[in-house]
Amino acid sequence: MKQLLFGASAVVLLAQLTFAGPEYYGKERQQYTAPAPCPQWYGDYEWNVDLWGTYVFTENDWMRDRYIEADHAWGGGIDFKYFFMRYFGLGFEGWVVGANQAREHVFVDFSEGVFERGLRRERNAIGSVLGTLTLRYPIPCTRFSPYVFAGGGGIFGGGQRTELILQSDVEEGEVNDQLVSRTTNSETELIGQFGGGLEFRLTPHIGWMTDFSWNVIDGPENNFGMVRSGINFAF
Repeated sequence: MKQLLFGASAVVLLAQLTFAGPEYYGKERQQYTAPAPCPQWYGDYEWNVDLWGTYVFTENDWMRDRYIEADHAWGGGIDFKYFFMRYFGLGFEGWVVGANQAREHVFVDFSEGVFERGLRRERNAIGSVLGTLTLRYPIPCTRFSPYVFAGGGGIFGGGQRTELILQSDVEEGEVNDQLVSRTTNSETELIGQFGGGLEFRLTPHIGWMTDFSWNVIDGPENNFGMVRSGINFAF
């Protein structure tokens, strides 16, 4: 009889522990709170419009540079990009800078024995339009996104040359020869661009970008660097 009572008590105790277990762990699960997801500062699919100021500096000094013909220039630009799959963007950009170009001026009057030589400065607008490919990596749970880019297109407004022209005038039966310098028209050339930078999102739709690119123009001694910084609008 005692063995029967002991066995029944053991069965009841085991049943109580079995039913109490799930209830205990269930309370623990109710108290657990999942962490909030990170805010999304960059969209998987979005349009970007950038407005920026720029500083251009040439690889060579102005006397050797064959396109911008100035040591540096300031200006601004705009670019449009569409990002797909979050990391890749296709777009195009356009920019204009004001170059204070310096050229040698020569005037020689052989009959009068006059020889003049000096520098003449002229401010010209130089601009470019390019198609671009951008690869970016939005760092998870941050506002930062480093990126690299490359592009190609055309550049216009520079590439003038200084030529010496011999002029002859006849006055009162005498020939008057003069040697004068003349500036040719600007040329349009092909340009390639590659660089990298960093964007910081203030909100999911407004950010700030800064980057550097190296630009290669068709022909010798005419490459230049470009620093850009400005505001980005994302839609």
